[in-house]
Amino acid sequence: MEITFAKPTLPQSGVLVVGVLQNRKLTAGAATLDEKLGGSLVRAISTGRFQGKTDQSVSLIAPAGTKYERILVVGLGKAKEIDTLRMQAVGGQIVAELGRAVDGSVAVWVDPIEGCNLKPVEMAAQLAFGARLRSYRFDLYKTKKDDDDNGPEMKALRILCETPAKAAKIFDPLDKIADGVFFTRDLASEPANILYPETLAERAKSLSDIGIDVEVLGEEQMRELGMNALLGVGQGSARESKLVVMQWNGDPNGKGKAKAPVAFVGKGVTFDTGGISIKPAANMEDMKWDMGGAGVVIGLMKALAGRKARVNAVGVVGLVENMPSGTAQRPGDVVKSMSGQTIEVLNTDAEGRLVLADALWYCKERFKPQFMVDLATLTGAIIICLGSEKAGMFSNDDQLSRRLFEAGEAVGERVWRMPLTPEYDKLIKSDIADMQNIGANRGAGSITAAQFLQRFVGKTPWAHLDIAGVTWSKKDAAVVPKGATAFGVRLLNQLVEKRYESE
Repeated sequence: MEITFAKPTLPQSGVLVVGVLQNRKLTAGAATLDEKLGGSLVRAISTGRFQGKTDQSVSLIAPAGTKYERILVVGLGKAKEIDTLRMQAVGGQIVAELGRAVDGSVAVWVDPIEGCNLKPVEMAAQLAFGARLRSYRFDLYKTKKDDDDNGPEMKALRILCETPAKAAKIFDPLDKIADGVFFTRDLASEPANILYPETLAERAKSLSDIGIDVEVLGEEQMRELGMNALLGVGQGSARESKLVVMQWNGDPNGKGKAKAPVAFVGKGVTFDTGGISIKPAANMEDMKWDMGGAGVVIGLMKALAGRKARVNAVGVVGLVENMPSGTAQRPGDVVKSMSGQTIEVLNTDAEGRLVLADALWYCKERFKPQFMVDLATLTGAIIICLGSEKAGMFSNDDQLSRRLFEAGEAVGERVWRMPLTPEYDKLIKSDIADMQNIGANRGAGSITAAQFLQRFVGKTPWAHLDIAGVTWSKKDAAVVPKGATAFGVRLLNQLVEKRYESE
């Protein structure tokens, strides 16, 4: 879908979208259109339940006496409550309602609104961003089109606003963030016979085209480094495990601490059967997106490079396939991690933390970053705690936790901090090794997993985001169609942009 910006001139035909505030208060564009329609817009919104509240809409099909194909009136809610998330949601609503109902272009009139804290150019750019995010589809493997696919399709969105050049300039970096989001959604949507460690590493290597330095370590190199925790997870698979290291040097002249990069680490289990501790068959197909954390890190790096972020950033992803076979890791095995610490593997389905243990230690030792944030679809227990509304956040640093929380609230990818204390740490004490990979009982599963990871970060400020409940959605949301969500790309981009970029 092409998105452009133009001067606010009332179109004479086609499809037009205008906004109405709560209590049916017309915006300037809606008032101008109503006059042209001889009052039929006001008559249309005066009947029924439409009040101009958020998420409400009224559609006028081929209004009499005009050349318009359709007019969509969207509710904007209260002027003082219109912010970036509200405008993104409006953009998503427009695509949701018109994306498969209109063939061709749609024009959206964006007006200055008294009492709104956003300027019209900001409103226009955020609406465009929301529309772009909601327009995502993954139908790569469909050879026969559904009825919806054979129908009309919105191909262009033209946003009418004051100073369109400024709106386009604000939208450009948002568009690059959307590129990163889409890349992550694509990766998480791919089936495991297409996307496995080697091919996922190849997808990551494509980022070298936009200035990211990408290294891929194979099993022999990882074995020399002592990454036996990561390698143990993948040893039952015919697919070779990989470690991918991505570096974006957007602030090469940074001084002092600014020279240290910010770092992001992702779990990349391209398919998780559970290994010898095999999962139930029901819904196992969902485990193609157990590489969601790695997908977020790769998409984030694409977003940072795409918008030329003024920061030095590192992304490290451990890529494995967890399969049962004659060579697979067994419950009761003991492995020695890169850190030198030994791990008793009591459950081979608690594999993500083994991958992250070596990836985190490697990242810490090699890059000595300002902070590390890891992302992983790590535990079903976090879904019991938080459902699909928030990601679980665990951290050894209050400032980093606060900044992540604020970034999540700003972009609508919300996190909730969970505890890390010595009492929970005792639950992973092993009788025969330095630690075991699951807790001593069924309780606090997400916390004991985070306690495990904390043993591999040293004194580096660190946060762990358990995204098991938010990586995939069974239903549509404002700017996220059902399927892969890419939760974390916008959150971490916001963290970097607001807190860690140089002037």
